[in-house]
Amino acid sequence: MNGGLKLGTRGSPLALAQARKVAAALETAQRWPAGFVEIVPIKTTGDKVQDRPLAEIGGKALWTKELDLALLAGEVDFCVHSMKDVESERPLEIHLAAMRPRGDVRDRLIGAPSIEAIAQGAKFGTSSPRRAAQMRSMRPDLNIVPLRGNVETRLAKVESGEVDSTLLAAAALKRLGLTDVGVPIPVEVLLPAPGQGALGLECRTDDTMTQSVLTTVNNDITYWAVSAERAFTRALNGSCHSPVAALALLDDGELHMRAQLFSEDGSEMIEEKAVFECDDDECPREMALRMLERAPPSIRSLFTAA
Repeated sequence: MNGGLKLGTRGSPLALAQARKVAAALETAQRWPAGFVEIVPIKTTGDKVQDRPLAEIGGKALWTKELDLALLAGEVDFCVHSMKDVESERPLEIHLAAMRPRGDVRDRLIGAPSIEAIAQGAKFGTSSPRRAAQMRSMRPDLNIVPLRGNVETRLAKVESGEVDSTLLAAAALKRLGLTDVGVPIPVEVLLPAPGQGALGLECRTDDTMTQSVLTTVNNDITYWAVSAERAFTRALNGSCHSPVAALALLDDGELHMRAQLFSEDGSEMIEEKAVFECDDDECPREMALRMLERAPPSIRSLFTAA
């Protein structure tokens, strides 16, 4: 490869930190000099609009639309995404070539030492339907209020008292060097979003040269697990208003997945566990359909099975 690769990314501090880690990994794997991978920040609609929940203005595509356009126009060679922010249905012209080793999948609680210790009736800030439903399920007394912005903005809003507490992804905090911020909540208590903690590398489907380069930094275990979680959510055919949590872990050569679907108010929840082979998208799909079949109307109405 004669010229350097161009990596498209969002321009937030977290996205840039993630992009730098991916660039460094590629440069090391390919024995390229530092800076051979050029980082190209691209402002997305999700970054520009901070005063409304994503579900009201277009959902996860707001994080990917501008990056997709730049990729398909040839302005960049590949893009890096936090996989929990990527729609489960992607354009055929775009290929998910690799995933980096998964980070901490847990959420960290900011503003209180535990979920039980949050003050009665406190303002809990989140714009995530999953986190809102989970917190309403455990603490129906809380006042759930919208909270948007990058990690630093959300931390500042807790610090200023605009909200009393919130949840942030542990992996995001670690990538920003904020390892001592908040309290980690076990996945047994708070199941994460599908794809949480994972970084995906996408390129054009017809760009086989870039694909072959990106696969040199792929982590198979992460790829299999996140692909299963995405197959599960794809079969649900939900929207940004659909509270869903799922986590697949590799154990003894098989994927063990646990998933939960919630009503919007968190008053009802169904859970299922399944074990299946790696690289099997059909079993996660069947798992999703089984859950919808037995779900109460308050949950089923939030999804339209594919």
